[in-house]
Amino acid sequence: MIKEYKTIRQVANPLMVVDQVEGVTYNELGEIRLTNGEVRRCKVLEVEGNRAVVQLFESAQGINLAESKVRFLGRPQELGVSGDMLGRVFNGMGEPIDGGPAILAEAYMDINGLPMNPAARAYPDEFIQTGVSAIDGLNTLVRGQKLPIFSGSGLPHAALAAQIARQARVLQDDEKFAVVFAAIGITFEESEYFIEDFRRTGAIDRTVVFSNLANDPAVERIATPRMALTAAEYLAFEMDMQVLVILTDITNYAEALREVSAAKKEVPGRRGYPGYLYTDLATMYERAGRRQGKRGSITMIPILTMPEDDKTHPIPDLTGYITEGQIILSRDLHRKGIVPPIDVLPSLSRLKDKGIGEGKTREDHSGTMNQLFAGYSRGKDAKELMTILGEAALSDDDKLFAKFAEEFEKVYVGQGNTNNRSIEETLTIGWDLLSILPKRELKRIKMEHIEKYLPEK
Repeated sequence: MIKEYKTIRQVANPLMVVDQVEGVTYNELGEIRLTNGEVRRCKVLEVEGNRAVVQLFESAQGINLAESKVRFLGRPQELGVSGDMLGRVFNGMGEPIDGGPAILAEAYMDINGLPMNPAARAYPDEFIQTGVSAIDGLNTLVRGQKLPIFSGSGLPHAALAAQIARQARVLQDDEKFAVVFAAIGITFEESEYFIEDFRRTGAIDRTVVFSNLANDPAVERIATPRMALTAAEYLAFEMDMQVLVILTDITNYAEALREVSAAKKEVPGRRGYPGYLYTDLATMYERAGRRQGKRGSITMIPILTMPEDDKTHPIPDLTGYITEGQIILSRDLHRKGIVPPIDVLPSLSRLKDKGIGEGKTREDHSGTMNQLFAGYSRGKDAKELMTILGEAALSDDDKLFAKFAEEFEKVYVGQGNTNNRSIEETLTIGWDLLSILPKRELKRIKMEHIEKYLPEK
């Protein structure tokens, strides 16, 4: 028998205090019945003696302290999961919003999940092709990796996210691939852009979309990525699928966390964010990976906009500690019209060396990657020197490197948002660009690979 309480003592949206409760536990789900019969949901945040602090999922408007009733359901917030989720669009609480029927759940899973046990992890070492040369060729994504995209306000991270979701695949034909896309605190226009893009290109058939809008409650924003990861865990570890999870925008998630923390009157940490921001982000990010004995995997691309383009801001700073690298978007490249504006030099994939080479991509991948990095870096230095001292101050080799850097940005990085390149195409374009440089400067590539792949001038 579920007990009902009429002991609401205080409401301070999005929190409510209930007195004289018994047997209530942290994270337990509850329901508030208003005097007009309406039912709203809540979750237990804190229990102290016989007093519970609960978080409201909806507005506090209309809650009568004397007459409204609260009951606790004895279970945490759960998501009904099934293979039928593919091709569907849900709100941040896991309810269908695409006009289709409710999901016939094969199981109900606690959305809080658990970070993967380090001892049960399998090492990520298998290539995922995103179709984006600046990622595939230079900052390779591998199965089970967490590789965030650091963006800035006004930069086209939404278009890049949609492109990766649309194009990403594993090269093995016998593997089932799915995308779980969670939009957190975005505008209605952005949400429609993603959903329409997936529908137009047919990518929706292998995608599960969770869409939380900017005008939805902050509490829903905190639940949305956990809903997405729960769906991903089911598809990966129960249905043996290779799942790519894209979360955009983590900054909106952290802002919601700060809002709820301030309402609870917790002592703030850096820039007003709660002191447990690192722990909270880690409990999400660490749900990605590969499990020993399981065929499926979860690969994660969290996208976050850095306030004032500041990499030392707590959100990108802490994300960088937890994840295995970062893809950084450049405002300078964006101004030049380079699409997508990925700044390859400060970008990093810590696991890229594990996912490339013979049998995974191609034998020449590692050498060409290192040579492209070195050539582009020297070319950028030469262009800066040219700006200060003029072209006459450059050596003939430096002029070639400057030309290489210009072409590299235009052709290799600036492929546009609709061009889906295979890894072979990416490597071929890299070799074409390297042919601009003197052969004696290709010091990072094995001679047999130069003889085999370098095009004749």
